Amino acid sequence: MIRLSVPLLDLGPQYRALRPAIEAAMRGVCDSQRFVLGPQVQRLEEGIAAYCGVEHAVGLSSGTDALLAALMALGIGAGDEVIVPAFTFFATAGAVALAGARPVFCDIEPDTLNLDPQAVRAYLARACRRERDRTVNAASGAAVRAIIPVHLFGRMADMAAFAEIAAEHALVLIEDAAQAIGAEAPDGRRAGSIGRIGCLSFFPTKNLGAFGDAGMCVTRSAELALRLRLLRVHGSGAGGRHHPLVGGNFRLDELQAAVLNVKLEHLDDWTERRRERARRYEQAFTARGVPLHTPGVPGAGRHVFNQYVVQTPERDRLQAHLRARQIGTAIYYPVPLHRQECFAHLHYRAGELPVAEAAARTSLALPLYPELRDEQQHEVVAAIAGFFTGGR
Repeated sequence: MIRLSVPLLDLGPQYRALRPAIEAAMRGVCDSQRFVLGPQVQRLEEGIAAYCGVEHAVGLSSGTDALLAALMALGIGAGDEVIVPAFTFFATAGAVALAGARPVFCDIEPDTLNLDPQAVRAYLARACRRERDRTVNAASGAAVRAIIPVHLFGRMADMAAFAEIAAEHALVLIEDAAQAIGAEAPDGRRAGSIGRIGCLSFFPTKNLGAFGDAGMCVTRSAELALRLRLLRVHGSGAGGRHHPLVGGNFRLDELQAAVLNVKLEHLDDWTERRRERARRYEQAFTARGVPLHTPGVPGAGRHVFNQYVVQTPERDRLQAHLRARQIGTAIYYPVPLHRQECFAHLHYRAGELPVAEAAARTSLALPLYPELRDEQQHEVVAAIAGFFTGGR
Protein backbone atom coordinates (compact mmCIF):
# COMPACT_ATOMS: atom_id res chain seq x y z
CA MET A 1 0.00 0.00 0.00
CA ILE A 2 1.41 3.40 -1.02
CA ARG A 3 0.89 5.95 1.71
CA LEU A 4 0.55 9.69 1.24
CA SER A 5 3.73 11.37 2.49
CA VAL A 6 3.13 14.39 4.72
CA PRO A 7 6.19 16.53 5.55
CA LEU A 8 6.26 18.58 8.74
CA LEU A 9 6.79 21.65 6.55
CA ASP A 10 6.99 22.16 2.80
CA LEU A 11 8.21 25.57 1.63
CA GLY A 12 8.16 24.61 -2.04
CA PRO A 13 4.54 25.46 -2.92
CA GLN A 14 4.80 28.94 -1.43
CA TYR A 15 7.96 29.69 -3.39
CA ARG A 16 6.59 28.34 -6.66
CA ALA A 17 3.51 30.54 -6.36
CA LEU A 18 5.58 33.66 -5.75
CA ARG A 19 8.68 32.85 -7.78
CA PRO A 20 8.20 35.48 -10.55
CA ALA A 21 7.64 38.29 -8.05
CA ILE A 22 10.48 37.16 -5.76
CA GLU A 23 12.96 36.79 -8.60
CA ALA A 24 12.00 40.20 -9.97
CA ALA A 25 12.53 41.77 -6.56
CA MET A 26 15.93 40.12 -6.18
CA ARG A 27 16.97 41.20 -9.68
CA GLY A 28 16.01 44.74 -8.74
CA VAL A 29 18.43 44.65 -5.82
CA CYS A 30 21.17 43.19 -8.00
CA ASP A 31 20.61 45.85 -10.64
CA SER A 32 20.72 48.62 -8.03
CA GLN A 33 23.86 47.23 -6.34
CA ARG A 34 22.40 48.53 -3.04
CA PHE A 35 22.98 45.52 -0.80
CA VAL A 36 23.12 47.07 2.68
CA LEU A 37 20.37 49.15 4.35
CA GLY A 38 18.83 50.31 1.11
CA PRO A 39 15.25 51.14 0.05
CA GLN A 40 14.00 47.56 0.41
CA VAL A 41 14.97 47.53 4.09
CA GLN A 42 13.30 50.90 4.64
CA ARG A 43 10.14 49.72 2.88
CA LEU A 44 10.03 46.55 4.97
CA GLU A 45 10.55 48.47 8.20
CA GLU A 46 7.66 50.75 7.36
CA GLY A 47 5.46 47.80 6.39
CA ILE A 48 6.23 45.77 9.52
CA ALA A 49 5.77 48.77 11.81
CA ALA A 50 2.31 49.36 10.34
CA TYR A 51 1.48 45.66 10.47
CA CYS A 52 2.44 45.36 14.14
CA GLY A 53 0.78 48.64 15.11
CA VAL A 54 3.89 50.52 16.25
CA GLU A 55 5.72 53.64 15.15
CA HIS A 56 9.18 52.17 14.54
CA ALA A 57 10.76 49.00 13.17
CA VAL A 58 14.48 48.30 12.82
CA GLY A 59 15.65 45.53 10.50
CA LEU A 60 18.25 43.19 11.98
CA SER A 61 20.24 40.17 10.91
CA SER A 62 18.24 37.52 12.82
CA GLY A 63 15.69 37.01 15.57
CA THR A 64 18.52 36.17 17.95
CA ASP A 65 20.30 39.43 17.14
CA ALA A 66 17.00 41.25 17.62
CA LEU A 67 16.84 39.93 21.19
CA LEU A 68 20.47 40.79 21.84
CA ALA A 69 20.14 44.27 20.36
CA ALA A 70 16.99 44.88 22.42
CA LEU A 71 18.84 44.02 25.63
CA MET A 72 21.77 46.23 24.61
CA ALA A 73 19.50 49.13 23.70
CA LEU A 74 17.89 48.93 27.14
CA GLY A 75 21.26 48.85 28.89
CA ILE A 76 20.79 45.35 30.30
CA GLY A 77 24.04 43.47 30.83
CA ALA A 78 26.59 42.31 33.37
CA GLY A 79 25.22 42.01 36.89
CA ASP A 80 21.58 42.06 35.80
CA GLU A 81 18.96 39.32 35.83
CA VAL A 82 16.24 38.73 33.25
CA ILE A 83 13.21 36.47 33.76
CA VAL A 84 12.56 34.06 30.88
CA PRO A 85 10.44 30.91 30.36
CA ALA A 86 12.11 27.56 30.90
CA PHE A 87 10.41 26.08 27.83
CA THR A 88 11.15 27.85 24.57
CA PHE A 89 13.77 28.09 21.82
CA PHE A 90 17.29 28.54 23.16
CA ALA A 91 17.83 32.05 21.78
CA THR A 92 15.62 33.69 24.42
CA ALA A 93 17.97 32.73 27.24
CA GLY A 94 21.06 32.63 25.02
CA ALA A 95 20.71 36.31 24.16
CA VAL A 96 20.46 37.18 27.86
CA ALA A 97 23.67 35.29 28.55
CA LEU A 98 25.42 36.87 25.53
CA ALA A 99 24.50 40.30 26.87
CA GLY A 100 26.30 39.37 30.10
CA ALA A 101 23.15 39.07 32.20
CA ARG A 102 21.80 36.04 34.08
CA PRO A 103 18.68 34.27 32.84
CA VAL A 104 16.19 33.45 35.59
CA PHE A 105 13.99 30.55 34.51
CA CYS A 106 10.33 30.40 35.51
CA ASP A 107 7.74 27.74 34.79
CA ILE A 108 5.08 27.78 32.10
CA GLU A 109 1.30 27.37 31.90
CA PRO A 110 0.27 23.77 31.15
CA ASP A 111 -2.34 24.73 28.57
CA THR A 112 -0.69 27.52 26.59
CA LEU A 113 2.95 26.50 27.29
CA ASN A 114 3.68 30.21 27.68
CA LEU A 115 5.46 31.79 30.63
CA ASP A 116 3.20 31.58 33.69
CA PRO A 117 2.53 34.98 35.33
CA GLN A 118 1.86 33.24 38.65
CA ALA A 119 5.26 31.54 38.50
CA VAL A 120 6.90 34.92 37.88
CA ARG A 121 5.00 36.48 40.78
CA ALA A 122 6.03 33.59 43.02
CA TYR A 123 9.70 34.03 42.10
CA LEU A 124 9.60 37.78 42.74
CA ALA A 125 7.86 37.29 46.10
CA ARG A 126 10.14 34.45 47.20
CA ALA A 127 13.56 35.53 45.97
CA CYS A 128 13.49 39.31 45.48
CA ARG A 129 13.03 42.56 47.34
CA ARG A 130 12.22 46.09 46.26
CA GLU A 131 14.90 48.76 46.74
CA ARG A 132 13.54 52.21 45.96
CA ASP A 133 13.08 52.23 42.18
CA ARG A 134 14.37 48.74 41.42
CA THR A 135 13.90 45.07 42.25
CA VAL A 136 16.90 43.03 43.36
CA ASN A 137 17.63 39.38 43.97
CA ALA A 138 17.78 39.13 47.76
CA ALA A 139 20.54 36.52 47.70
CA SER A 140 22.87 37.96 45.05
CA GLY A 141 21.98 41.63 45.16
CA ALA A 142 21.69 41.62 41.35
CA ALA A 143 19.14 43.92 39.79
CA VAL A 144 16.21 42.11 38.19
CA ARG A 145 15.77 44.25 35.09
CA ALA A 146 13.35 42.65 32.66
CA ILE A 147 10.85 39.94 31.77
CA ILE A 148 10.90 38.34 28.32
CA PRO A 149 7.58 36.55 27.71
CA VAL A 150 7.67 34.37 24.58
CA HIS A 151 4.58 34.10 22.39
CA LEU A 152 5.28 30.43 21.91
CA PHE A 153 4.21 28.67 18.70
CA GLY A 154 2.21 31.78 17.69
CA ARG A 155 0.00 32.26 20.76
CA MET A 156 0.43 35.44 22.76
CA ALA A 157 1.44 35.23 26.38
CA ASP A 158 -0.72 36.96 29.00
CA MET A 159 0.68 40.41 28.37
CA ALA A 160 -1.90 42.18 30.55
CA ALA A 161 -0.65 40.20 33.55
CA PHE A 162 3.01 40.76 32.66
CA ALA A 163 2.47 44.49 32.18
CA GLU A 164 0.98 44.63 35.66
CA ILE A 165 3.90 42.67 37.15
CA ALA A 166 6.43 44.85 35.34
CA ALA A 167 4.81 48.03 36.65
CA GLU A 168 4.72 46.71 40.23
CA HIS A 169 8.38 45.69 40.21
CA ALA A 170 9.98 48.34 37.97
CA LEU A 171 10.82 45.80 35.27
CA VAL A 172 11.06 46.22 31.50
CA LEU A 173 8.96 44.04 29.20
CA ILE A 174 10.65 42.68 26.08
CA GLU A 175 8.44 40.56 23.80
CA ASP A 176 9.95 37.55 22.11
CA ALA A 177 7.54 37.46 19.18
CA ALA A 178 9.85 35.43 16.95
CA GLN A 179 7.11 32.87 16.27
CA ALA A 180 4.14 35.20 16.45
CA ILE A 181 4.02 37.97 13.87
CA GLY A 182 0.38 39.00 13.50
CA ALA A 183 -0.76 37.30 16.71
CA GLU A 184 -3.17 39.39 18.78
CA ALA A 185 -4.00 39.77 22.44
CA PRO A 186 -7.68 39.68 23.45
CA ASP A 187 -7.75 43.49 23.29
CA GLY A 188 -6.55 43.43 19.67
CA ARG A 189 -3.00 44.63 20.22
CA ARG A 190 -0.52 42.75 18.09
CA ALA A 191 2.54 40.80 19.14
CA GLY A 192 5.51 43.09 19.65
CA SER A 193 3.46 46.23 20.26
CA ILE A 194 2.96 45.93 24.02
CA GLY A 195 6.44 45.67 25.53
CA ARG A 196 9.15 48.30 25.29
CA ILE A 197 10.63 46.34 22.39
CA GLY A 198 9.24 43.42 20.40
CA CYS A 199 11.59 41.00 18.66
CA LEU A 200 10.70 39.22 15.42
CA SER A 201 12.36 36.46 13.43
CA PHE A 202 12.07 35.89 9.69
CA PHE A 203 13.87 32.54 9.68
CA PRO A 204 12.60 30.54 6.68
CA THR A 205 10.31 28.33 8.80
CA LYS A 206 8.48 31.30 10.33
CA ASN A 207 5.05 32.46 9.15
CA LEU A 208 6.84 35.27 7.32
CA GLY A 209 10.08 33.65 6.24
CA ALA A 210 13.12 35.02 4.44
CA PHE A 211 15.60 33.10 2.30
CA GLY A 212 17.97 32.85 5.25
CA ASP A 213 18.41 34.64 8.56
CA ALA A 214 16.62 37.93 9.17
CA GLY A 215 14.92 39.66 12.09
CA MET A 216 13.51 42.92 13.38
CA CYS A 217 12.84 44.94 16.50
CA VAL A 218 9.62 46.94 16.77
CA THR A 219 8.96 49.68 19.29
CA ARG A 220 6.86 52.74 20.01
CA SER A 221 9.91 54.64 21.30
CA ALA A 222 11.81 56.90 18.92
CA GLU A 223 14.75 56.93 21.34
CA LEU A 224 15.00 53.13 21.43
CA ALA A 225 14.62 52.93 17.65
CA LEU A 226 17.56 55.31 17.25
CA ARG A 227 19.70 53.27 19.65
CA LEU A 228 18.83 50.09 17.76
CA ARG A 229 19.79 51.70 14.44
CA LEU A 230 23.15 52.67 15.93
CA LEU A 231 23.72 49.28 17.52
CA ARG A 232 23.16 47.38 14.26
CA VAL A 233 26.09 49.18 12.61
CA HIS A 234 28.72 48.85 15.34
CA GLY A 235 27.21 51.71 17.33
CA SER A 236 28.23 54.19 14.67
CA GLY A 237 26.61 57.53 14.03
CA ALA A 238 27.00 60.01 11.19
CA GLY A 239 29.44 58.89 8.53
CA GLY A 240 30.08 55.54 10.16
CA ARG A 241 33.31 56.69 11.85
CA HIS A 242 31.94 58.03 15.16
CA HIS A 243 30.76 55.50 17.73
CA PRO A 244 28.61 56.76 20.60
CA LEU A 245 27.82 53.11 21.42
CA VAL A 246 29.53 49.76 21.12
CA GLY A 247 27.34 47.74 18.80
CA GLY A 248 27.66 44.89 16.36
CA ASN A 249 27.08 43.92 12.76
CA PHE A 250 23.34 43.28 13.06
CA ARG A 251 22.13 44.63 9.71
CA LEU A 252 19.28 43.17 7.69
CA ASP A 253 20.38 42.34 4.13
CA GLU A 254 18.68 44.20 1.30
CA LEU A 255 18.08 40.93 -0.59
CA GLN A 256 16.28 39.41 2.40
CA ALA A 257 14.17 42.54 2.74
CA ALA A 258 13.21 42.36 -0.93
CA VAL A 259 11.97 38.79 -0.50
CA LEU A 260 10.06 39.70 2.66
CA ASN A 261 8.40 42.69 1.01
CA VAL A 262 6.90 40.34 -1.59
CA LYS A 263 5.75 37.89 1.05
CA LEU A 264 4.32 40.43 3.52
CA GLU A 265 1.39 41.12 1.18
CA HIS A 266 0.31 37.47 1.57
CA LEU A 267 0.86 37.05 5.31
CA ASP A 268 -2.72 37.53 6.47
CA ASP A 269 -4.01 35.03 3.93
CA TRP A 270 -1.39 32.47 5.00
CA THR A 271 -2.24 33.09 8.65
CA GLU A 272 -5.93 32.46 8.13
CA ARG A 273 -5.14 29.24 6.29
CA ARG A 274 -2.99 28.13 9.24
CA ARG A 275 -5.81 28.94 11.63
CA GLU A 276 -8.32 27.03 9.51
CA ARG A 277 -6.11 23.94 9.47
CA ALA A 278 -5.68 24.19 13.23
CA ARG A 279 -9.48 24.27 13.60
CA ARG A 280 -9.74 21.18 11.40
CA TYR A 281 -7.28 19.30 13.60
CA GLU A 282 -9.18 20.32 16.71
CA GLN A 283 -12.53 19.25 15.29
CA ALA A 284 -11.20 15.98 13.89
CA PHE A 285 -9.41 14.93 17.07
CA THR A 286 -12.47 15.79 19.14
CA ALA A 287 -14.83 13.90 16.82
CA ARG A 288 -12.65 10.79 16.95
CA GLY A 289 -12.06 10.98 20.68
CA VAL A 290 -8.28 11.10 20.24
CA PRO A 291 -6.66 11.51 23.71
CA LEU A 292 -4.27 14.32 22.84
CA HIS A 293 -3.86 17.61 24.65
CA THR A 294 -4.26 20.03 21.74
CA PRO A 295 -3.43 23.75 21.65
CA GLY A 296 -7.06 24.59 20.98
CA VAL A 297 -8.24 27.67 19.09
CA PRO A 298 -8.61 30.57 21.56
CA GLY A 299 -11.94 32.34 21.58
CA ALA A 300 -10.27 35.70 22.19
CA GLY A 301 -7.17 37.01 20.50
CA ARG A 302 -5.48 35.57 17.44
CA HIS A 303 -3.25 32.48 17.55
CA VAL A 304 -1.20 32.36 14.35
CA PHE A 305 0.04 28.74 14.71
CA ASN A 306 3.66 28.87 13.70
CA GLN A 307 3.58 25.32 15.01
CA TYR A 308 0.70 23.01 15.93
CA VAL A 309 1.97 21.29 19.07
CA VAL A 310 0.08 18.53 20.86
CA GLN A 311 0.97 16.76 24.08
CA THR A 312 0.77 13.08 25.02
CA PRO A 313 2.65 10.86 27.48
CA GLU A 314 3.15 8.48 24.55
CA ARG A 315 4.95 11.14 22.51
CA ASP A 316 7.98 9.09 21.51
CA ARG A 317 5.98 6.04 20.44
CA LEU A 318 3.52 8.22 18.54
CA GLN A 319 6.36 9.97 16.73
CA ALA A 320 7.85 6.60 15.70
CA HIS A 321 4.41 5.47 14.52
CA LEU A 322 4.03 8.58 12.35
CA ARG A 323 7.57 8.35 11.04
CA ALA A 324 6.89 4.81 9.83
CA ARG A 325 3.94 6.24 7.89
CA GLN A 326 6.03 9.01 6.31
CA ILE A 327 4.43 11.74 8.39
CA GLY A 328 6.82 14.42 9.57
CA THR A 329 6.89 15.64 13.16
CA ALA A 330 9.32 17.50 15.42
CA ILE A 331 9.94 17.82 19.12
CA TYR A 332 9.89 21.42 20.34
CA TYR A 333 11.72 21.27 22.77
CA PRO A 334 13.29 18.07 24.13
CA VAL A 335 15.34 19.72 26.91
CA PRO A 336 13.97 22.65 28.94
CA LEU A 337 16.37 25.55 29.17
CA HIS A 338 17.07 25.27 32.89
CA ARG A 339 18.38 21.73 32.27
CA GLN A 340 20.69 22.66 29.40
CA GLU A 341 24.35 21.86 30.02
CA CYS A 342 25.49 25.42 29.36
CA PHE A 343 23.30 26.66 32.23
CA ALA A 344 24.43 24.03 34.75
CA HIS A 345 26.27 26.75 36.70
CA LEU A 346 22.89 28.27 37.58
CA HIS A 347 22.17 25.16 39.70
CA TYR A 348 18.58 24.42 38.71
CA ARG A 349 17.51 20.97 39.86
CA ALA A 350 15.52 18.32 38.04
CA GLY A 351 11.88 18.66 39.04
CA GLU A 352 12.24 22.32 40.01
CA LEU A 353 10.11 23.56 37.08
CA PRO A 354 7.78 20.61 36.59
CA VAL A 355 5.44 21.97 33.92
CA ALA A 356 8.31 22.85 31.59
CA GLU A 357 9.89 19.45 32.18
CA ALA A 358 6.60 17.68 31.46
CA ALA A 359 6.16 19.68 28.25
CA ALA A 360 9.64 18.63 27.12
CA ARG A 361 8.64 14.97 27.59
CA THR A 362 5.24 15.14 25.94
CA SER A 363 5.15 17.81 23.20
CA LEU A 364 5.05 16.97 19.50
CA ALA A 365 4.60 19.28 16.50
CA LEU A 366 2.35 18.02 13.72
CA PRO A 367 2.35 19.17 10.08
CA LEU A 368 0.71 22.57 9.68
CA TYR A 369 1.39 25.15 6.99
CA PRO A 370 -0.81 27.16 4.61
CA GLU A 371 -0.37 24.76 1.69
CA LEU A 372 -1.14 21.59 3.69
CA ARG A 373 -3.73 19.76 1.57
CA ASP A 374 -6.96 18.33 2.96
CA GLU A 375 -5.98 14.78 2.07
CA GLN A 376 -2.64 15.22 3.84
CA GLN A 377 -4.31 16.46 6.98
CA HIS A 378 -6.79 13.58 6.88
CA GLU A 379 -3.82 11.19 6.62
CA VAL A 380 -2.27 12.69 9.76
CA VAL A 381 -5.52 12.48 11.73
CA ALA A 382 -6.22 8.91 10.62
CA ALA A 383 -2.71 7.77 11.53
CA ILE A 384 -2.93 9.32 15.00
CA ALA A 385 -6.42 7.95 15.60
CA GLY A 386 -5.18 4.51 14.54
CA PHE A 387 -2.31 4.71 17.00
CA PHE A 388 -4.64 5.36 19.92
CA THR A 389 -7.25 2.78 18.90
CA GLY A 390 -4.76 -0.02 18.57
CA GLY A 391 -4.06 0.07 14.83
CA ARG A 392 -0.37 0.53 15.50
